[in-house]
Order: sequence, then C-alpha cells, then structure tokens
Amino acid sequence: MMTGFDTLNDSYANKGLRFTADERKQLGMDGLLPASVQSPDQQEKIVYERFLQEPTDLAKRLYLMSICRTDRNLFYRSMDKHLTEYMPIVYAPTVAQSIQQYDKYYSGSDVAYISIEHPDRIGAALDQYAQGREIDLVVCTDAEGILGIGDWGAQGAEILTGKLAVYTAAAGIDPSHVLPVMVDVGTNRKELLDNPDYVGNHIERVRGQRYDDFIETFVQESLKRYPGALIHWEDFGRPEAAPILKRYQDQILTLNDDIQGTGVTVLAALLAARRISGLAPKDTRTVIYGAGTAGVGIADQIVDDLILNHGMDAEEARRSVMLFDRQGMIISDQDDLTEGQKKYARTPREFPAITDTRSLPQAVDVFQPTVLVGTSTQPGAFTQEVVTAMASHVERPLICPISNPTELAEAKASDIIAWTHGKAFVTTGTPSAPVDYQGVTYYIGQGNNALMYPGICFGAIVAKAKRISRRMLLAGAYAISDMIDANQPGAAVLPAVKDLKEISQRVATAVAQQAVDEGLNREPVADVAKAVIDARWSFED
Repeated sequence: MMTGFDTLNDSYANKGLRFTADERKQLGMDGLLPASVQSPDQQEKIVYERFLQEPTDLAKRLYLMSICRTDRNLFYRSMDKHLTEYMPIVYAPTVAQSIQQYDKYYSGSDVAYISIEHPDRIGAALDQYAQGREIDLVVCTDAEGILGIGDWGAQGAEILTGKLAVYTAAAGIDPSHVLPVMVDVGTNRKELLDNPDYVGNHIERVRGQRYDDFIETFVQESLKRYPGALIHWEDFGRPEAAPILKRYQDQILTLNDDIQGTGVTVLAALLAARRISGLAPKDTRTVIYGAGTAGVGIADQIVDDLILNHGMDAEEARRSVMLFDRQGMIISDQDDLTEGQKKYARTPREFPAITDTRSLPQAVDVFQPTVLVGTSTQPGAFTQEVVTAMASHVERPLICPISNPTELAEAKASDIIAWTHGKAFVTTGTPSAPVDYQGVTYYIGQGNNALMYPGICFGAIVAKAKRISRRMLLAGAYAISDMIDANQPGAAVLPAVKDLKEISQRVATAVAQQAVDEGLNREPVADVAKAVIDARWSFED
C-alpha cells in the first residue's frame, strides 16, 4: 500500500496542490498539504513566474529540474508552453554549466548510477531505478565527450536529465518508460580527481578489456529486463564511441546520437540548402573541420545519402569528403587514426597545390567545398579568409560552425553572412539571432540534435524495430529537410526549435515507415502515422 508520502514523493504520481479534497482523503494525504486546491494552469503560471525571477541561466535550470524531480506532469506542462525559452536552459548550452558545477549543486539524482568497481550490481541498480516500470528507452553516458567541454566523469549525469526532458517534450516519449544510466568508469580530469567533493569514482578512466566487459554486462542486463528497449549512447569519448556502436548496431536496437544524430541533422541542412540552391548531389563537396566522433558521423551520413539515394560509387562518395583536424588534413600515413578516419584519409599527392596540409584556407581554396562543417571546438577557426574562399568557388555555400557551447563555435553567423554578402546558408550549434543584411533578414538554423534524435528513436520504438538501419536515418533527414520553404528569402535550412513537436512527429513517422518498408518491425504496424500519434504521452491534469 502506498502512503500519502509515497505518492507525494513519486514524481510520476505527484500532483501537489492539484490533488482535490477527495483525492487527498482517498490517498491518505490529509494534513500533508495546505488546504488550497490549485488548477494545472495556476500551478504552471507560478512555475513560470518563478523561472523568470531566477537570476542566472544556471539558477533557472536548477529550479526547472527540481520541478521535474518532484512533479513530471507540471514540468512538462510548463515546458510545452515555453518550449523555445526552456530548451537552451534545460539542454544545451546551459546544461554544460550544470555539469561543470554538479559537485556544488548535487541534491539528489534523477539517474541510475552503475560503477565499474561493482559490475555485479548493474542489474540491481537498473531495478532500483525502474521500480518495475516498463522501459522502452535506455539512455546512457560515460561522459568522456560531453558537448564541447570534454571529460566530466560522473558529473556528466546532468546531460541525461537534459536529453530525457527533450525526448518527452519533443517526441512525447512517456518519461516513466525511460531509464537514464550514468556509466561511471572514472575520469581523467585531474581537477575532479583532486576534488574531495567530486561525486564519482576517484580513479582514472578504465580502458581495454575491463571496460568492454563492463559495457557488455550493462547491455545484457538491460536487454534481459527490457528486451525491446532502444539503447541510446550519449557523449562517449572518441576512443569508445565508434567501437561500441560498431559492436552493437547490427545486433540490437541502438543509436549513438553524437555519431548518427549529429550526422543526420547536418545532412538535413545540406539537403535543404541543395534544394534551394539547385546544386546537384554529385557536385557536393564537404570539408569537416573536427575529425572526431561527430565529424566522422557527419561524413558517414552525407556519404550514405550519395550512395543509397543517388547511386554514387562508394569510393567516389567518400572522396567528396575531406576531414580536417587540429593537426591538419587527415592523412593516410598518420599514426593512431580511428577506423572512421581511415575511410576518409587522403594522400598529399592527391592535392599537389596544397603546400601546407595544416592550412584550412589552402584546403578550402584547392578542394573547393560546397559545405564546410565545424565540430572542432576551436573558436574562430572559420576566419574571413576561409569563408570568402568558399564563397569565391560556390554560389551558395553551406557553412555550419556547430561546435558548442557558443564560445567554442568556429564562427559567428553574423560574420559569415557579411563575409559572403548574404550568399551563405548558415547553421550554428546553439541558438543564433536572425541577421539583418542589406534589407534581408537571414534566419539561422540551429544544428541541434534535438531536431533529430527524439523522432528517430520514437519512430524506431513505435515500429518495434529490430535495429536502426542506414535508410531509417536518411528517412529522418529527408523528413526534416522537406519542412523548409525554398521560396522564402533568408530562410533557415533547418526548421525552428519552436516546431520541435511537429518535427519529431514527422521524423518518427518517416523512420517508423522506413522500418516497416524494410521489414525490420518485430510486430505488424497497420497505420504508421496513427501509431505514432497514438503512442505520444501527454501531461495530465
């Protein structure tokens, strides 16, 4: 039997002052609440007014997440009403501040923690968090590659709270059916290891076989309990992210948002830009500055589109992409290239006019890309020289400085518009204000994975897919690009965050339909569009 206190402490059941007098009597709450009964709208108004009073973005986030931990319905009601305003607070970029100061503000968790020091307790940890609830989605991180800020160990748990809020607000995934897991394998950040208040394991990151075995145990314990669940890998670092995805992507229903979600989002912007400019797919050439997990993932999605949707030879498609890192062009004889980088590695003799393989301006001038993407976290890397070189070779370049937080972006949208005389399509990683230039207002697309991952995963879950295929990812990209009005001057090449619910529904429908078309659904789905709508969770009064 649940007591009144049990109900009030259950964030999925708690309604606070929304409980009527009869409900309070029935649920054993007499004397546990003040006498007033408030309407849902009244409570939401109070939440929003308090939100506005908080002095900083971090304070705003801490307040909103405290509401989420105590009353899910109220939190999502308020987020639904103020989605555009709450998104950068609940998720990027403010979540980065929350992660960096987690040790100072930790006051109780909303995630399950599993420790590499105790692999035998993984199953018990999952059970303790889920409390017997049905789980459709497991979101996990080992927090080595958080946003643009790197390794934050157990403090990276906050990225999960942001992700889950977006999953529900955007796609309508039932929050009680989601299991967030902080995979604590240590940290290499010295300031954390030296901090007595750090909340995680005070050990250097574990690598190798012990790490792999721990992840395998986690996967098996998860699937034993939730055999149809999708496992979402979030912000794993370069050494682990791609190998984990490669190990499991053809075996189970799984997604790495940083590799696949980022790639699909950028591809959606590229598809829209290509449609507006009239550029042929075969003429697409892409330079990606930042050859890590996200950069390679973007390259893979662009190449998959050229191969699967436009019939291009695989080698020719890969040759249309050049990867660049802090050390310069990715060269085939470099040591320690990842498997993903090796696919795109070039030889200097391919470009004899490039006399310095570390020079991005030279590479742009010689390779003449139509698309330039930044995932390097190197602020200002897209200089005026680089941008004007692009604009001299292509009429309407697509330039995407998507590194975040904002201060790590490769360029500012306003500068790119000015340097290209309004010709460039621009997508940034964090919100950018519209740019007025010579009488035209240019709207800047936000290359936010939130446009993509909620719909991809929700669609796969609704379809009860066996796995996420390459064509399912491409279907998501096309669903987003189709939302762009090619006839509007200054139009962004990605839809606005305010339309996140519609975006997610379109993506989910396209992904689920593709799963059915490929025969990847484990159960029949008679009407995909209806199934997506019917599966959406919504807050209750």
